[in-house]
Amino acid sequence: MKKTFKFHILILLVFLFTVSVFSQKKEKKAAQTFAYRSADPHGNESNDWQANLDAVIAAPINHKILMENDKVRVLEVTLMPGETEEVHHHQWPSVLYIQEAGDFIDYDSNGNIIMDSRQIKPALQFPMTMWKDAEAPHSVENLSKTITIRLIRVEMKQ
Repeated sequence: MKKTFKFHILILLVFLFTVSVFSQKKEKKAAQTFAYRSADPHGNESNDWQANLDAVIAAPINHKILMENDKVRVLEVTLMPGETEEVHHHQWPSVLYIQEAGDFIDYDSNGNIIMDSRQIKPALQFPMTMWKDAEAPHSVENLSKTITIRLIRVEMKQ
């Protein structure tokens, strides 16, 4: 009887330990977010989306269509170390999956700095996913001498 009692206590302890370990909430990794708006600061995002400034037309070296239909356009975007892409726009809101990047600067069509990644604290960690509203004409400069900016951009057509 003593052995049976000890055996049951042992089984109970193993069960409680197992339940305790597996029922603990997993600590969620804090989502890294940063916001910068490169759309027209005057609220004219939907006005005059010039076809010749569409990303695929104006900066074809950096924007490759992976898939497109009437609902979405999926772009592979690459920017080599030290490269600055041509001025272009994104007329639809997007989800960006940034696979790899070093420091970069985003300029508006007049060459004014919209965002400098070196100013973000703590430093961005990649890969990361972010939302972007429609973007007025802008240009990104890859400041890294060794890291290619690589991302997938899913544009939501309206």
